[in-house]
This record gives sequence, structure tokens and C-alpha cells, in this order.
Amino acid sequence: MSLFLRRTYVSTRRTLAALIATIATAGLLAGCGTGDAATADVAPKGAKGTGINLGPDQKRIREQKVDAIAAKLPAAVRGRGTLNVGVATGSVPPLSFYATDDKTPIGVELDIATLVADTLGVQAKFQPVSWENLFVGLDSGKFDGVFSNVTVTEERKEKYDFATYRKDQLAFETKKGAGWKVNGPADVAGKTIAVSSGTNQEKILLDWSAEDVKAGRKPVNVKYYQTATDYYLALQSGRIDAYLGPNPSAAYHVASAGQTEIAGTYSGGGAGLQGEIAATTKKGSGLVEAYAAALDHVIKDGSYAKVLARWGLSGEAVTRSEINPPGLPKPTS
Repeated sequence: MSLFLRRTYVSTRRTLAALIATIATAGLLAGCGTGDAATADVAPKGAKGTGINLGPDQKRIREQKVDAIAAKLPAAVRGRGTLNVGVATGSVPPLSFYATDDKTPIGVELDIATLVADTLGVQAKFQPVSWENLFVGLDSGKFDGVFSNVTVTEERKEKYDFATYRKDQLAFETKKGAGWKVNGPADVAGKTIAVSSGTNQEKILLDWSAEDVKAGRKPVNVKYYQTATDYYLALQSGRIDAYLGPNPSAAYHVASAGQTEIAGTYSGGGAGLQGEIAATTKKGSGLVEAYAAALDHVIKDGSYAKVLARWGLSGEAVTRSEINPPGLPKPTS
């Protein structure tokens, strides 16, 4: 990272705590609810009123062990006493990102995983890795589960089990004042749009591009970058027209940076299906029932709602955890 980018990054981080209180109050997290961002005990040091704690000491909302639910864990995990949880690295607030010490992973995904682990009577051990290595870790048995904005898809269900815990919305983020809106495939024809490789949003974008070509329109010029910083630099320099990513992180960036806007949102499950974010585990691991039961418990007792409200995501709440629900369809071709 260059000195210029480092200074910009640090400056943004310093102002983020104050900005997030404004975000929650004004309801700027479009499509993500307008509840209180946090309770007073997690207000950033020096901030007035409520806000999100961006420091390494998170004072997370915690749960008590429920013996009947903990009994659903495989004996090996119960005996170990830990839950090895994979989370994606990088700075993707409010999902998973690094605290002000630049080394402690924090975010809504980690908070929900902590509630689940507490209910199961084990300690969550977070292991940050790159996106693609989340699935490598599941395949190898390194991770007991992944809590990292993973969308349920029919293709992924062939290898993994899912217990849902949040609605999945995607957003097209454009440079402020770009003056165009995205409602469907025709709106992105001929545009240069960045997306992360291996994600459900990539599949949706490629499907839209194919639909455009079939209709006689120009295809989408799809671009890939390594980090969120790269995406946003490309957006500001005009090298891309939009960035398609998770709505929570897009809305968070729009409100905190003030240089971009949301051009349109879309379900992560595709047309006609509400996408679902889920705890992900290797198929047949025996863990998914325990995850779903723990999630149902924290949803019912209110700790789940407190976590979502803390991060401004109340609008993405679910009323129960579903095991392996219908997901983003496989490609038709």
C-alpha cells in the first residue's frame, strides 16, 4: 500500500466511528434497517451518544450455553471445546474487517458466530483467510464452519450444508452523480463493472451479460481486483462504471466516504428468490443442525436482533434459521 493510500486509509478509519452514528440515525444504510447502531456500552471512545466500537476490545453481546442445543454438536467438537470459524480477510465493514489496531477481526459476521458458539458451549476461534480459502478450509476440515457472508446456492449445496441467518442483498455502487440506475440486465449492457471472483454476485452479473448478448445488446465488461481499495480507486478514476458487492458493505462505504452512491439493489438469490446468507459447513459434518438450533435460540431470545441493530442491519433479519433452503440456481447452460 502506498504512503498516500495508507494516510487516506488511516484518516478514514479515524472518522468512521463518528460517521457510523450519523449513518444509523439518518437511516443511510439503505435496505438494511434503521435501528439503533449500538447500545451505549459499545460507543467509541470520545464519541457522543451511541455508535459502533471499532476498537479491538469489542464487548460483544454474549450468550449462555444451552445444554440441549450443545448436545447436538459432534462429540469431537464438544471434547475440543472450540469452534474453528473461517472469516474472509480484508476491510469489508460492517461484515468482517479489522479493528483500529489493524489486526483484530471484527464485524457482524463474527458477532453472530460468537452467539452461536456461546450457545453451543464452545469458544469461537476465528481464522481470517482469503475468500477462496474459506472453502478450501471447509474441504480440508480446517474449519468447522464459515460465517462470512456466504450465500446459499444450489451448486454450493452439493458440497456444503447451510443454516441461514441473514437476508442477502447486493448493490451496484457507482461514483456519486453518475446519473444511472440499475434495474435489470439492459441497464448494465456495455458497462464496465467490477465484481469479486467466485461470488454469487459474479454469477448474477455474468448471467445478465449473457442475457444482454442474447437480446442483441453489448456484453458487460467484467473487471476483477484484489482488494476493496483497488475497487474504489478504479471507481473514482473512472476505470469502472460500478462495483457489484454486498449491500451492507456498499451502503456503509457510501455513507462513510461520501464519494459514491447506490445505483440499484438486487437479491443475492437472483430473480424471484430472496437470497439467504448462511453458516456454512462441510456436507455431512453433523454440524448444521447444531448451528440452526443455536441460531433459532438467539433469534428468539433477542440477542441476534441486538447484534444486527448494533451494525445497522436490522432490515436483513430473518425470523428463523433454515437448513439448506432453495438457493441461487445453477447456470442453465
